Amino acid sequence: MTHEEFQDVIDALDDVLESERTALLEGNLDEVGRLLERKEQLIDTLSNLEMASLAPLEDLNSKVKRNQALLDHALEGIRTVARRLAAMRRVRSSLDTYDEKGARQTIDITPEGVLEKRA
Repeated sequence: MTHEEFQDVIDALDDVLESERTALLEGNLDEVGRLLERKEQLIDTLSNLEMASLAPLEDLNSKVKRNQALLDHALEGIRTVARRLAAMRRVRSSLDTYDEKGARQTIDITPEGVLEKRA
C-alpha cells in the first residue's frame, strides 16, 4: 500500500465524519443512517491497510468521539420525546387524583359511548 492510498482513505473518512457531524447538528437522522454504511466500509478498508502514521488516526478518533457524543444526545432527545408522548397518552386515558389520606387513585377515562351533539 502506498502513502497516497492510506491518505485517500483517511481523507474520505474525514469527509464522512464531517458530513455525519453536520447531519447530526441539523437533526437529519436519515442522512446519518446513509453515511453509516460508507463509514463502515472506510473503517474496514483502513483496518486492512498498513498504517503510515498514527497522527491522522488520532485526529479521526477525536472526530468519532465528538460525533458519538452528538449521537448520544440526539438519542436522549428522542427518548425524552417518547416519554413525554407516553405521558400525554396516559393523561388522555386516565386521571390521577389523591384521596383525603394522600393515597393516589387512578380514574380510567375510557369513552364507553359516543357523545352526539344535536342542534
